[in-house]
Amino acid sequence: MIQPATLAFLTDLKANNSKAWFDANRKPYETAKSDIVQTISQVIDGLRTIDPALADTPLQAKNCMFRINRDVRFSADKSPYKTNFGAWVNKGGKKLNSAGYYLNLQPGNCFFAGGLYMPEPDLLARIRQEIDYNLPEFENLIKAPTFTRYFDGLNREDALQRPPKGYTADNPAVEYLKLKSFTAWHKFDDAVALSPDFVPQTIAVFGALQPMVAYLNRGLDGN
Repeated sequence: MIQPATLAFLTDLKANNSKAWFDANRKPYETAKSDIVQTISQVIDGLRTIDPALADTPLQAKNCMFRINRDVRFSADKSPYKTNFGAWVNKGGKKLNSAGYYLNLQPGNCFFAGGLYMPEPDLLARIRQEIDYNLPEFENLIKAPTFTRYFDGLNREDALQRPPKGYTADNPAVEYLKLKSFTAWHKFDDAVALSPDFVPQTIAVFGALQPMVAYLNRGLDGN
């Protein structure tokens, strides 16, 4: 479970997003960060039992967690800190461009997600080819009761209006081929994060994603 003080810290940070405030509250931040590290470590251990790709990796929470500092160089919003804790869990951690699992902890905007977000053009081409070649398998995965229990299909944000180059409008997979990302999201209340069974719930949701994650990574690997 996530400690109430962790979400309280994020709420306070949102209201006081400045370096001076952050420096004065370094100790609560370190306590909150430690809480998240412990939780993500437990999630990784749980994922190792359901995802063979993670079973023998030396993955640690630090490889998966994003820094709380924002990159403001090209942003109109100059707030120096993020107001969430996020972790991207896959076989290589947050720096590896492969399908995986994402946990976002933010008061009022907590969610689980997974899949593959905005891959590079060559990787996107591989995924489209995999779906084109193996459409029935892909559809079975995202229409399975275990998947639809938590996810209402795939996100269509930034999807193309027309078929991508090399594919025709009458292709049975065209609506999937138009996607630039292959992700699904499940939002949950803050109270879920604070519940004693939060880690098992997380593993259950990520378990519903695991077949799709494995399918996408197979396409990336060309296997």
